[in-house]
Amino acid sequence: MGIRQLKPCKIRQVNTRTNKALFPILRRLSDGRFHSGQALAHEFRLSRASIYNMLSQSESMGLTVHAVRGRGYRLPDPVEWLDSDVAARHLGTLASAYTIHLCDSVDSTNTALMAAALSGAADGSLLCAEHQQSGKGRRGRHWHSALGGSLTFSLLWRFESGLQSLAGLSLAVGLAIARAVNRHSRHPARLKWPNDVLVDYRKLAGILVEVQGDMHGAAFAVVGVGLNVRLNEAQRDAVEQAVVDLAEMGVTVGRNQLLADCLRELHAVSTLFRQRGFAALREDWLALDAYAGKAVALLLPDARSVQGVAAGVDETGAFLLRDAQANMNTYSGGEISLRLDAGR
Repeated sequence: MGIRQLKPCKIRQVNTRTNKALFPILRRLSDGRFHSGQALAHEFRLSRASIYNMLSQSESMGLTVHAVRGRGYRLPDPVEWLDSDVAARHLGTLASAYTIHLCDSVDSTNTALMAAALSGAADGSLLCAEHQQSGKGRRGRHWHSALGGSLTFSLLWRFESGLQSLAGLSLAVGLAIARAVNRHSRHPARLKWPNDVLVDYRKLAGILVEVQGDMHGAAFAVVGVGLNVRLNEAQRDAVEQAVVDLAEMGVTVGRNQLLADCLRELHAVSTLFRQRGFAALREDWLALDAYAGKAVALLLPDARSVQGVAAGVDETGAFLLRDAQANMNTYSGGEISLRLDAGR
């Protein structure tokens, strides 16, 4: 169900002085005014050439910087940078349920938090990153995110009931993210089994849940979320499927408020899931099922494809497919791909 067990792995964060200075410089440019290369070089104790080279890097990270001879540099569009204090204020009393960590750049929030979990990080630990160098998607794919134009975070949940109790967890997470988006959108976000959030069959958000632990004892899940806030044309072209972002949907809520809303909904879903499992959330998930009653094809891990009509999910979160003989078949596993059947 979009859940994958991983062995411990090391992380590599950005460590050079040049890259460490990039994000403070970008935050300086967020006031909408032009800043000369000379003034930036003096403030950050770098050469003007280093300032130019660093700001050129931002283009490959998905953020455009305007450079005008004689005036300097500025960001053409405002960026609300993630701020743990601002997010905590939006959370109110619920802020105590989380320990929020922010970083500018990391290989992968899931990888970094997985390492922290293995070192004893507490339940409710949250890692948000402005930029991921190697963001992880489902089925080994790369998750594309845009600097300042995405919301990417990973959350650690610990369970005492073992891995056997986590069936349907990725569906529960998708439900929470869709609810958070639907607080602000006139275009309802819906759900695609097992872990995508869609708007008009285009992908708005993806979820990757990775777990470790005992089958009937202590276990933990690292819940990774990637949400498109504002993508430019090049970023859309880099993705192999149709995508949508909040800006296109007319959603103008800031990323810190959006993060808080996601965490609020995740807390509500987690509380119910821990008490009663996915079965308690099934009806709510079905109400947002984007593929209900649609002719679909499932691509299985052995490369076989099966066709039928989507019939929702069962109480464990397994996908239900009605075949041509009206038989109901059950499918589960994070390596299965669901698609609309274009031939029917």
